[in-house]
Amino acid sequence: MAFLLPALEGLGSGLLGSAIGGSLGSGIAGNAQNAAMNALNTQDENFQLGMYASEVQNQEQLQVQSEAFDQMMDERSENMREVDTLRNVDMAQRKMDDSITKKFIQTITE
Repeated sequence: MAFLLPALEGLGSGLLGSAIGGSLGSGIAGNAQNAAMNALNTQDENFQLGMYASEVQNQEQLQVQSEAFDQMMDERSENMREVDTLRNVDMAQRKMDDSITKKFIQTITE
């Protein structure tokens, strides 16, 4: 049995060394996988941030265009109201001119 003790001791140390080496090897491989996943996550977050920034920029540009369009339409509506008012004043002036002309003709023909 004495000859088995060194063999078991050698076998035990070999298994222990293999287990430690295997766990270190799998730990290193796990760390490499974690680092790769972190890199992918960081890349995805940067892409999402870029997409969000682009969306915000597009929304701001759309808001500026919308405000410019609204302002243009307000000015156009105001111009149309002014033209309509001037047209109504012109029509009233023509009616007055016609009535004055009719009265003048009546005074001449009497």
